[in-house]
Amino acid sequence: MTTWVVVLIVVAVLALIVWGLITMVEVLQEYERGVVFRLGRVKGKPKGPGLIILLPFNIDRMRKVTLQTVAMNVPPQDVITKDNVTMRVDAVVYSRVEKPVLAVVKVQNYLFAVSQAAQTNLRAILGKYDLDTLLSEREKINRELHGIIAQRTHEWGVEVIGVEVKDVDLPDDLRRAMAREAEAEREARALLISADAERRVSRVLSEAAGVMGEHPQAMQLRFLQTVTAVATEQNSTLVMPIPIELLSLFPRTGGGDPGNGRPAVPPPPPPRTTPGPEEGRQPEPGNGRPG
Repeated sequence: MTTWVVVLIVVAVLALIVWGLITMVEVLQEYERGVVFRLGRVKGKPKGPGLIILLPFNIDRMRKVTLQTVAMNVPPQDVITKDNVTMRVDAVVYSRVEKPVLAVVKVQNYLFAVSQAAQTNLRAILGKYDLDTLLSEREKINRELHGIIAQRTHEWGVEVIGVEVKDVDLPDDLRRAMAREAEAEREARALLISADAERRVSRVLSEAAGVMGEHPQAMQLRFLQTVTAVATEQNSTLVMPIPIELLSLFPRTGGGDPGNGRPAVPPPPPPRTTPGPEEGRQPEPGNGRPG
């Protein structure tokens, strides 16, 4: 009986030693740091990376902290803008632990704390702007959010690298109104461009008309170019206008001179004759009834 007791004691001691040796050794990766607590107090600077030796039997306890950049998605928040437009906005926060001791000691869960700070400041900051500013000046809003959240998380040993607003979910009726507004603006811009093009074309045509008016030969050349362009098409009938200058080459009717193209002089009217005694007699006054 005594032998079995001794064997059990030896086995227990060996198991305790092995367990102590196992708890004494920790390995930290390159992106990890360890905050060591000895009997409840922080011992020195953060440890790692590499092999870390701790005192066994829970005399030393270590909390691992990652130094990698964490991309934290902020859940969609209901925001009321300055011009009373309700929308849902979500964002993403990029942060990393700069001081592991503060991240472990100052806050219980630094990731949760950063998420809550981002949500509250997101609603507060976006509520100060109107809808047009939120849609057009997103970079400015991102910088303001980054400054406020970074100032809040600095005391936790967490560095906020950047904050970006991802999606702005607008109501359906507001989306339709914005689409109609954008369509109206595009139509107005198209009309302005068309009017400006017509103004330039009219100016060029006016200058061309002035040149052709000073040089009639230019009109003839343009006429020949037009005829050449029309003749290249597959047309069965070609109607050509005749310049008015060509009409002077043909004789005119009415006894005109065919040589010089001058119109004929109309004959003088016949002379008036003096009425006779019978023709100039006035009818006698009466009742107008026939005799």
